Amino acid sequence: MSMNETSSGERIHISFFGKRNAGKSSLVNAVTSQNLSVVSEVKGTTTDPVKKSMELLPLGPVVITDTAGIDDEGELGSLRVQKTFETLSRTDIAVFVADATAEISDDEKKFIAILQERKIPFIIARNKCDLLAEIPKDTPNAPNEIFVSAATGINISELKELLGKIRGDFQTGKRIIADLISCGDIVVLVIPIDQSAPKGRIILPQQATIRDILDSNAIFISCQPQELKQTLESLAKKPRLVVTDSQAFGEVSKIVPREIPLTSFSILFARYKGELSALIGGAEKLSALKDGERVLIAEACTHHRQCRDIGTVQLPSMIKKFSGANVDFEFSSGTDFPAGLEKFALVVHCGGCMINETEMKNRLERAKEAGVPVVNYGIALAKMNGILERSIEPVRNSI
Repeated sequence: MSMNETSSGERIHISFFGKRNAGKSSLVNAVTSQNLSVVSEVKGTTTDPVKKSMELLPLGPVVITDTAGIDDEGELGSLRVQKTFETLSRTDIAVFVADATAEISDDEKKFIAILQERKIPFIIARNKCDLLAEIPKDTPNAPNEIFVSAATGINISELKELLGKIRGDFQTGKRIIADLISCGDIVVLVIPIDQSAPKGRIILPQQATIRDILDSNAIFISCQPQELKQTLESLAKKPRLVVTDSQAFGEVSKIVPREIPLTSFSILFARYKGELSALIGGAEKLSALKDGERVLIAEACTHHRQCRDIGTVQLPSMIKKFSGANVDFEFSSGTDFPAGLEKFALVVHCGGCMINETEMKNRLERAKEAGVPVVNYGIALAKMNGILERSIEPVRNSI
């Protein structure tokens, strides 16, 4: 991802659903003004979900997903339908595409009911309205039902405007760090550059935090842990806040004087995505693990594992040492968040910066339904370094 590119985790995810041959792919192409999806008269042309990150006016940065038909058949078809339903877990806005020349079927009504049950905002797009003798002026599900034609362009602009209106509901004004600082404040960012650091760039949470500081007309100074003491001593003005990478929590907490607030990028992002309270509660399980219990360590992205990988090497070692229990570990990455969470005593999740808020909250909800506590990497590291209370002090009033 380039420095100027909005990550998929910060984009609104818009997914197109419907039966085969309803014209989902044609409508996706019409809305995006791109040949994003293959279009054919043959049913079931779209197999796996097709995703595209783009700028879509008037919405801004989005991820558009075209899915297989909800009525796909056969052994492979059922797998495609499963992938379509998995897409719901990361969908912010759904566009349900139905053939305008036919009544909405019972299967379609059932899928729409699922959208309602999951509280996913949706639009019913009645495609192929150019084949009607007359386009109805009123729709049963107004204002979120619209007659469109991917073939002729009828009401495509109106559909995008409707998406933009729903998009406005996501503009909650949440900030990563801006509400914790004021104009002219100094924020020290501790960013270790080790084997796991990506070559030539800094990772997303650090980029986003820097941008939010600049948008607040505040000042940031960045350094590695070994330069932190010198950096603090060189400042004529005490920093308003020190933010560290979680892996350096132990070292950094010994250097930063107690009167200077200290937190981590991971804690800031957990708060930003509305998950902090639940994750703090999950940290208590770290000291209550028992021999033979299973811990899931889940990452939302995939990357090359280093010899000292945080997820598969460092955290398991630290958890065993901290808990004093001989626990077993399982690992997942990317979109492969496993079913059957009931077998785990604890889920330790990464910061989730590469998935959107909807998907992260769905993962937390699944764990809650299974009765399994969840903690993220940063909060787990703070707990095991004995500084969790200190690290959440700067954000306590906004939890």
